[in-house]
Amino acid sequence: MILEILSYLLRFIAIMLLQLLVINNIELSSYINPYIYISFILLLPITIKPWQLVLISFLCGGVMDAFSSTPGLHIAATNFMGFIRIHYLKATTTKEDMEGRIVPSLSQKGVVWFVFYCFVMTFIHHLILFFLEIYGFQEFFSTITRVLLSSVVTVLLIVIGQLLFYRSKIKNG
Repeated sequence: MILEILSYLLRFIAIMLLQLLVINNIELSSYINPYIYISFILLLPITIKPWQLVLISFLCGGVMDAFSSTPGLHIAATNFMGFIRIHYLKATTTKEDMEGRIVPSLSQKGVVWFVFYCFVMTFIHHLILFFLEIYGFQEFFSTITRVLLSSVVTVLLIVIGQLLFYRSKIKNG
């Protein structure tokens, strides 16, 4: 148990450092802003207690807000994503998944399931974040474009990370 907590803590630190020191400093386009730090929330075990998930989501968002000068934007987006994740996984996983210590990943759930799950959660996160950032619907279509493009790039980076760091048997569907 202690080793598992230590493993998650090290993963959290590594993902946050990668996001804050590397990804935030790469200017791809004004429409593309990948946020891979949400992969930490996405890859938590399915059986995690809801209050733990919301607390971890709050902490992830808080760290991003503290280093990005965005008071509360990332907290709101990650908390909403964490809340939706609970219900999404209940609707899309089997009883065996809920009873085991399954982690929603490429290797355990398959490529199609994981990419769809990752895209839905990322889209929700980015939708909340970017609309809170502009604080309204004045630039609705440009914001939706930004949400879509950023979501696609974020999912692509998360899938590449899964392929690089989590090498076990990968299901095709």
